[in-house]
Amino acid sequence: MGFDLSRISREAPVLIAGPTASGKSALALELAARDGRVIVNADALQVYDCWRVLSARPSLADEAVAAHALYGHVARDQAYSVGHWLREVRAFLGRPVVIVGGTGLYFSALTEGLSEIPATPAEMRALADRRLADEGIAALLAELDAGTLARIDRLNPARVQRAWEVQASTGRGLAAWQDATGPALLPLAEAEALVIRPDVAWLDARIARRFAAMLAEGALDEVRAALPFWQPGQPWAKAIGAPELVAHLHGEISLAEAAEAATLASRQYAKRQRTWFRSRMKHWREITLP
Repeated sequence: MGFDLSRISREAPVLIAGPTASGKSALALELAARDGRVIVNADALQVYDCWRVLSARPSLADEAVAAHALYGHVARDQAYSVGHWLREVRAFLGRPVVIVGGTGLYFSALTEGLSEIPATPAEMRALADRRLADEGIAALLAELDAGTLARIDRLNPARVQRAWEVQASTGRGLAAWQDATGPALLPLAEAEALVIRPDVAWLDARIARRFAAMLAEGALDEVRAALPFWQPGQPWAKAIGAPELVAHLHGEISLAEAAEAATLASRQYAKRQRTWFRSRMKHWREITLP
């Protein structure tokens, strides 16, 4: 790994955030081995039971070495949100943990608090799905309030749709709901909070190698198994590489083209993650792994 573990607390809960393919899971595994910690997932795609390979969940060998929690425990048709995750992670905070992932919203909810936004009615979700598919992300963005627009990732369709659903179903912008937050479950001052800032060229190379490894490990078979249930607007279908491999299985592009497109999508996602971390994790300790 090349990182000095002695610089990380043995007692405090450890949080590790970082972009995709940046080495988060390997660092978490080292800390779990050193301190007897439970590794708790903070990645929104790794919760789904259908994506072990494509979401880069820990391997069976890794799971045999250390206790892992909140990985692969959600069915594709099961509703799951940051609120669900926060309620589940509460059970692990009384023991030694390392919470690791790339979903910044999970970490901000954990360390800053989460507003109790009412659940979106099914008919409103269906309307949002149709509008996003028919009119595109710009149509939903045009109807959001200024406070929410200033805060969300405008390039992330899932986040934009969620903001639109909240505003349409409650009459109140997502930013206003977020500002009315309760106390944090784990205040930042009580945790060892680390954010990985990798060299971009190093990370891009790792992303390319990792997707090639995913294909070798059975990612295409994983997507083939999900094909009968494929609904591109659903949260579980947002796994990077899944839409590209679906297109390949439909005969629209070659496997090489799918791999190239998926690698590019992963690099773009990593760039959005880095931007989010710079903006929202200014008080986390920056580390580099290579």
